[in-house]
Amino acid sequence: MDWNRDQIKQRLTVVCGGVLFYCVLQNLTAVFSILARLLGILGPFLVGGAIAFVLNVPMTAIERHLPARKKGRRPLALLLTLAVMIGVLTLAFCVIGPGIGEAVGSIGRQIPAAVQRLQDQLARLETLLPQLQTLADGFQLNIDWNSLSRQAIAMAQDWGSRLLSSGGGLIGGVVSGVSIFVIGLIFSFYVLLQKEKLARQGRQVCYALLPESWADKALDILRLANRTFGSFLSGQCLEAVILGTLFVVSMTLFRMPYALLVGVLVSITALIPVVGAFIGCAVGALLIAVTDPWRALWFILLFLVIQQIEGNFIYPHVVGSSVGLPSIWVLAAVTLGGSLMGIAGMIFFIPLCSVLYALFRDFIKNRLRRRGVPPGKWRDP
Repeated sequence: MDWNRDQIKQRLTVVCGGVLFYCVLQNLTAVFSILARLLGILGPFLVGGAIAFVLNVPMTAIERHLPARKKGRRPLALLLTLAVMIGVLTLAFCVIGPGIGEAVGSIGRQIPAAVQRLQDQLARLETLLPQLQTLADGFQLNIDWNSLSRQAIAMAQDWGSRLLSSGGGLIGGVVSGVSIFVIGLIFSFYVLLQKEKLARQGRQVCYALLPESWADKALDILRLANRTFGSFLSGQCLEAVILGTLFVVSMTLFRMPYALLVGVLVSITALIPVVGAFIGCAVGALLIAVTDPWRALWFILLFLVIQQIEGNFIYPHVVGSSVGLPSIWVLAAVTLGGSLMGIAGMIFFIPLCSVLYALFRDFIKNRLRRRGVPPGKWRDP
């Protein structure tokens, strides 16, 4: 059999790929260790890319309204975007801070009474200890109360030492996280200021290393992903604002405390798809319960009503339509992403599944056309 050069190259590629795949399977621990180390090195740049992508959405809208030929248009748009973001965060902190401080102060004022009740319970328990000892003797149970107390003290000391060690690790993690965020933020500024140049260089790399048809397909997928992620981000922010406004208005009408504070909290937590509002509800109910437990129950009932409106009407139409993903697949994406990657997975998997849904839908329709299946058999009746 005569093989030409392309056939030999194709078969060598298959053999080498199989050998490489076998080696990876035999050394999964080492491969995962290398990947984790690589992600640790690239962490600041990945964070910077994510920050640049998020800031690019409002920055593009701001830049569109600036004079086209104005010198320094791009840096001015970046500065205005940062100013808007800092202003929103400052406003949220100014609203949340005093409310949480008041709630914490109220809890602090109730601590002495709670401590007194605890002391009374302990004193009552101390009077019951002789009766417990008599009962234990009656059942012929040999209980060494002194030994039990020493074990309890030793356990408490062990927990304290573990808490101190975990506290040191927590401080180290916070310092590392802050440094990664700062480096990523600076990197995002460079990306935003030179995004056209970077995009042009990326296209050059694709066409230089890949066949032209493959490069065209890869760039089409990247454009689809960019549109989808941008639409999802805009839709999620709009949905959070609508939900927070509903809570502020409804709680004000029913004369519930902390209306503005709870509305802002719900808006922030609602950025987490589907389940974020429940986190805001838990925090809001806790704050209201400090003042009036019965109103906290009414607040939970109000949340359930608004959540049904939001889940059935607002979220599927605002976020689901913005990413082109049906409501049932939005729920599936949130469930899958949350089980794999937690909160980040919930946010990331909706646009990701939207991209995969669009690609798979186009693949199926092209496949049907190539097979000559009449549209009347697979279209809606």
